[in-house]
Amino acid sequence: MYELWLERAGYPSRLAAISGAPKHLYCEGVALNELHGRPFVAVVGSRKLTDYGREVTKTIVRELARQGVVIVSGLALGIDSVAHQAVLDANGTTIAVLPSTLEAIYPATHRQLAAKIVANGGALVTEYGEDNPVNQGSYVARNRIISGLSLAVIIPEAAERSGSLHTANFALEQGREVLVVPGSIFSPTSKGTNKLLQAGAAAITSVDDVFELLKLERTSENALIGSSDVEQAILKVLQAGQTDAQTLFEKSNLPIREFNQALTTLEITGRITQSGQAWTLRGV
Repeated sequence: MYELWLERAGYPSRLAAISGAPKHLYCEGVALNELHGRPFVAVVGSRKLTDYGREVTKTIVRELARQGVVIVSGLALGIDSVAHQAVLDANGTTIAVLPSTLEAIYPATHRQLAAKIVANGGALVTEYGEDNPVNQGSYVARNRIISGLSLAVIIPEAAERSGSLHTANFALEQGREVLVVPGSIFSPTSKGTNKLLQAGAAAITSVDDVFELLKLERTSENALIGSSDVEQAILKVLQAGQTDAQTLFEKSNLPIREFNQALTTLEITGRITQSGQAWTLRGV
């Protein structure tokens, strides 16, 4: 675990700029400043989702994650957990903002998911230290951090009284984009998103819309994105055609300890594979 303080080095600059920014963050996993320069996009929605909402979320999130976008969500049931898992399936990076302490993961059924997020190069973030019990206000307060960390908030599916609408309101107050997937007028789980569209939120029907609206550049179709600058340095050398461990070490210009740790993480998370003395990119 590590701690970040508002107005001190390492605190996310985008979050620091919002009204009511948390004075103190407790974090587990990758150092947030290692993700500096990569776009953060929030994905939130209904806890009670339909097959439509599930598939839309998976489709959009997987492609964003493959393109190096860091996905921020709340580890909640429904859309949030589907988004986190879709990132893991794509070997991407995701951040879970908690309404609880790091020790008291909520909901408890998502403890394993939280552990996977950290193991895959992501992070858990909360403003709550010890002796801070979860209450209804914790969920609403958590949502301002989700949007505050992000360039935009994507809502694939949300009921009329969904908590994700709080996130949308925070996003608008913070000057973030709100991107919404249209849903059936007959579906209760799309009433919230359809009302957001009526209020002027941007409609998205594909991941291409996200890149266009946020003016994000796609990487090469075969590019892989590391979860940190250290991992990216190794991937860059591999993408240039160098494959043996000694050359990777020399060309990456990394300290030996950081190099070995990153190499192990890249192999565990399935982004590279070893054959003899050679390392190769997996899935490209």
